[in-house]
Amino acid sequence: MLGVARRRLVGSGCVLGQLAQALRPAAAARTYSAAAKEITVREALNSALDEEMSADPSVFLMGEEVGEYQGAYKISKGLLDKYGPDRVLDTPITEAGFTGIGVGAAYHGLRPIVEFMTFNFSMQAIDHIINSAAKSNYMSAGQISVPIVFRGPNGAAAGVGAQHSQCYAAWYAHVPGLKVLAPYSAEDARGLLKAAIRDPDPVVFLENELLYGESFPVSDEVLDSSFCLPIGKAKIERQGKDVTIIAFSKMVGYALQAADILAKEGISAEVINLRSIRPLDRAAINASVRKTNRLVTVEEGFPQHGIGAEICMAVVEDSFEYLDAPVERIAGADVPVPYAANLERMAVPQVEDIVRAAKRACYRAVPMAATA
Repeated sequence: MLGVARRRLVGSGCVLGQLAQALRPAAAARTYSAAAKEITVREALNSALDEEMSADPSVFLMGEEVGEYQGAYKISKGLLDKYGPDRVLDTPITEAGFTGIGVGAAYHGLRPIVEFMTFNFSMQAIDHIINSAAKSNYMSAGQISVPIVFRGPNGAAAGVGAQHSQCYAAWYAHVPGLKVLAPYSAEDARGLLKAAIRDPDPVVFLENELLYGESFPVSDEVLDSSFCLPIGKAKIERQGKDVTIIAFSKMVGYALQAADILAKEGISAEVINLRSIRPLDRAAINASVRKTNRLVTVEEGFPQHGIGAEICMAVVEDSFEYLDAPVERIAGADVPVPYAANLERMAVPQVEDIVRAAKRACYRAVPMAATA
């Protein structure tokens, strides 16, 4: 495959060879209303892929069922018809194989997007992600860049068992040389995926299966083809003054629901959507904690060595004197995620867990009448 990539780069007039001959009839051009509208996370990801592939012929997508089946979750719907099998490649069920091919293609100037049907399967390819992709720029003294995106659903879905339910944010965020992004909304998905594809370094892009069908309002700016979000910057989803709640991916929605409940009880919660796990926006985290003086972190992953632990340490190092209460850390249970629905719910953070933690941080966990 590397030889094929090299021949196409050197011996042809375009990056991917005689692409025009391979393309099937193009799909109808995507149009958007000038007014604000709602789109799903699935549509946001699909449009980002479409626009970046249209803008740069070196971008291509590969993975299991991304072509003829139009993606296991229909993220790549319509792309095979528009860009052809040279740029939308169905692969065998061999993550180690097609991930290695993708990294090799990135070495030679292409911009692969490698889709994992679930990030649990990325463990089959983790050597290529870490040793081949993440370390090559450093080990080559900057001579080799690896512009590749590894994307797919991450974390717990619903009733798919322990081997399909793990969150890999902390795993990949631990590795120098990788950038790790975790979108929540349609705006996040669209803007961050565009940023990931354009980035010169390897990016791990952690989506969430349960968010694909959720709709979010987006502005005309978000729908513009030039829209792109900066990597490494968090977003304040809700302003508050009493407690900071920091989350990423699906847990941002839970944090916002918890903030609504807390507001009815007189607690003003500020909700921060991390967006970027590595690099981590320490400035935004500390600025919020210095305002509210309290912190609750929320993640689906295991508690030990997790993202919440890193956030807590960032606050202890930079803003310890501002804290008026111990930091509260909400995470998944320290067990493999159960298959049974009732046990699964107990193993994954819920809105009520966030509410209780925020109340503890605000010293509101015990009713005032009980202390009279």
